[in-house]
Amino acid sequence: MEGKDPQTTHIEDDMSHNDDFQTEKGLQRRKELRDAEEMRRIAPDIPIKEALEAHLDEDEKHVRRIRRRVDLRLVAMLSLIYTFAFIDRGNLGNANIAGMNVDLKLGIGNRYSILTMIFFIGYIIVDIPATILIRKVGPVVWIPSIALAWGVVTIGQGFVKTWGQMAVCRILLGTFEGGLIPGAIYLLGVWYTRFEIQKRFAGFYVLGIASSGLSGLLAYGLEKMAGDAGIAGWRWIFIIEGVISCVIAISAYFVIIDFPDKATQRNALGLPAFLTPEDAAVILARIERDRGDTVVQKLTFKLLLAGLKDWKIWETSCYVMLNNVALYAFSYFLPTILNSGFGFSVAKSQLYTLPPYAVAVPWILLCAWFGDKFRIRGPIIIFNACLYIIGISIVGYCKNVHARYGGVFLGVAGITGNIPTNFGYQHNIMVGQSKRALVAASTTILGGLGGIISGNIFLAKDAPGYRPALISCMCFQALTILLVIKNFFIFSRANRKADRGEMIIEGQPGFRYTL
Repeated sequence: MEGKDPQTTHIEDDMSHNDDFQTEKGLQRRKELRDAEEMRRIAPDIPIKEALEAHLDEDEKHVRRIRRRVDLRLVAMLSLIYTFAFIDRGNLGNANIAGMNVDLKLGIGNRYSILTMIFFIGYIIVDIPATILIRKVGPVVWIPSIALAWGVVTIGQGFVKTWGQMAVCRILLGTFEGGLIPGAIYLLGVWYTRFEIQKRFAGFYVLGIASSGLSGLLAYGLEKMAGDAGIAGWRWIFIIEGVISCVIAISAYFVIIDFPDKATQRNALGLPAFLTPEDAAVILARIERDRGDTVVQKLTFKLLLAGLKDWKIWETSCYVMLNNVALYAFSYFLPTILNSGFGFSVAKSQLYTLPPYAVAVPWILLCAWFGDKFRIRGPIIIFNACLYIIGISIVGYCKNVHARYGGVFLGVAGITGNIPTNFGYQHNIMVGQSKRALVAASTTILGGLGGIISGNIFLAKDAPGYRPALISCMCFQALTILLVIKNFFIFSRANRKADRGEMIIEGQPGFRYTL
């Protein structure tokens, strides 16, 4: 994966002879002015040049006020949507032990594993088109619409009669949910600077991850509705949770905000502008000063394909793939492992999925705070991967049931703590909106591939211990550790060369890789 970065260039000899512009700060200043002029052409009502010259982006009180509004409208709403996206994809495991396996005859061959895997077919296919469409259609329309669509499909899962019908629903569910993550990552990335983004990714994901535990709690209660209106308990799990998703999606039409360059206009639904031109200028000035990619690039397949030459896009996407193999293993197979492997009752297995995720929530937030505060990413990824390996070793090889359940806590904390850290890592080593859009899409594609791998390595014949699958998950985390260590050397060397004035990283003067 190592190679020459096409976006890292040596300073040309024929640059301006002005001494000020020969310095890195001078080059950065010149690019800021050039980008400001380009943004004036794209969004003439936003005075970004004036904001840069007056250093309005350094007024912390003003910035905090704007950022708080963005947090409440964007991060909070995306978190809520993702919470039920995660519940709607992961409730299959809860429904399975609540009677779906019997009614749909999922015990034949690897039918259940196929249902977990087939979700990711649509999930993968839609990712790159979704990244382009969110710019064309706008997040105000795109995100709520796909959320409403998967809510309807989730309700439909409660009425299927055969496992084949369920398979079709799972493909549709994956197709609609696949449009959320790349769009949300891209949208969050254009609103926040590099060293405040991981906390927002954590806020976005923490409710989604907690929902894996909440899903078990909801399933426990909904299963008690068995027989109401002549409908089985496992069907009520899908129906009620799907209805909740639809309600949230409809609310999102009135809450989700547009991109910063369009936040001063009425949105696609005709609702009032979110920011004044002066506030939008402050946001854009902060992004320009932070990484110099304020200028809106027209996203096309040609531009996205050109970005595929950057090895960092592929490697950081692989981190998510390796992480998701273990993440979806917990989501889909933990209830089964608790029930068949640990010997817990169905009710206990539903309820006992909650505590590990509840403990993981503050850990995710702590990792995000620590990473942004001290401006590091790699050491956190390595630590969490080690935490997962230790936890899963206990789950797979310890004899004591209570110790094994304790291992689940360590494993869940490690694997979930690395989700926002991986996304923060990506945003700290790349520049350019097209690259951010591409890495959002490639991350979701390879993350979906991780789900497919998870469904294929957790085989019925290995139940209830699933030891071969657990070994595979540990090996994947060991590979992550080696790749991140390798990058310490590559990025440290590039940063030292940039400090000596021998190169410009990512074509952006003043930019440094985050280790």
